[in-house]
Amino acid sequence: MTVTHPQGFSAAGLTVGLKPSGKPDLALVVNDGPADAVAAVYTSNRCKANPVLWSEQASADGRARAVVLNSGGANCYTGEFGFQTTHLTAERAAALLGVSPVDVLVCSTGLIGVGGQDFRDRIVEGLPGLVEAAGAEDAHGRSAAEAIMTTDTVAKTVALQREGYRVGGMAKGAGMLAPGLATMLVVLTTDAAVDQEVLDRALRAATSVSFDRLDTDGCMSTNDTVILMSSGASGTSPSEAELTEAITQACLDLTGQLHVDAEGAHHDIAITTRGAATVADAVTVSRAVGRSNLFKAAIFGEDPNWGRVVAQVGVTDAEFEPTAIDVAINGVQVCTGSTPDADPEQVVFSRRVDVVIDLHAGEESATVWTSDLTHDYVEENSAYST
Repeated sequence: MTVTHPQGFSAAGLTVGLKPSGKPDLALVVNDGPADAVAAVYTSNRCKANPVLWSEQASADGRARAVVLNSGGANCYTGEFGFQTTHLTAERAAALLGVSPVDVLVCSTGLIGVGGQDFRDRIVEGLPGLVEAAGAEDAHGRSAAEAIMTTDTVAKTVALQREGYRVGGMAKGAGMLAPGLATMLVVLTTDAAVDQEVLDRALRAATSVSFDRLDTDGCMSTNDTVILMSSGASGTSPSEAELTEAITQACLDLTGQLHVDAEGAHHDIAITTRGAATVADAVTVSRAVGRSNLFKAAIFGEDPNWGRVVAQVGVTDAEFEPTAIDVAINGVQVCTGSTPDADPEQVVFSRRVDVVIDLHAGEESATVWTSDLTHDYVEENSAYST
């Protein structure tokens, strides 16, 4: 189950020829419910794709009825023509759906620089069939999730049932995953009846502890977008805390799916810093370790070199005592009080690697997810798609 799990939503995905592979490449999610609240977060990359520039404006009023998404081309750095393509996509979809163009958001993913006349024609000419194909069944949501895949190996979806309301979602992303308000393309849906302000706060709280902490390759995209739409179709109005918990759970689920599908990764690494004075300190330390190439090289070689962890903690401005750091790798306490503890050879490696750092400086904690991309992989895939 996916974006069509909540009441009031329909979706579709089909092939219009944007991908040389002939796989599905155009998707649609429509909110047919009594409410049209939307919240969204976008990449903080200063180099933004045309769909991001359009959607930032369109979602500013907190309302949206549909999202059109394509794979097979990022429509980024394609000039004024590219922005007009995004605008035209919203206009044509709006006319077919009987809504205003500013109530249609647009997302694109693929290679930067792709978005010429053929790209435009295939999208615009494919919209009537896309709208006609939309439905509320699980299969329709699944088709939409498959149509936004690029280098993803599997479609990524989520569905949650809460007391009286539901949450659904889909995501794409396997490369260019690094924090910056949001990473990758994500559409979340809920039939909860909530004010737009509540929806916005819930989404921002959820992304701050999920997508913002996924940093597999240190590369931030130009197209990153996370959208949350509410149909209000359930008639249930959960508290802000309840809604935030549900949206956070959905985001964490999708974050996990994105993490394990990271391109070129041999290990999925979760770095948890606890005992920090502040959450910001915990994130800073976890992220510093996760971005260390020496640390990643050790993990790739299945070498539990805790010295590289401690050394990286030391380059941060977090509050801690350098002689009181603990490190555990896959449950083995290899360092206590900044001195050797258990024999590192006791560490058993698998695809998942859990690193726990205790600063003994407070009570806060935070986890950052990363991956150990090999040098050969990076060399062979230097031109990332978004």
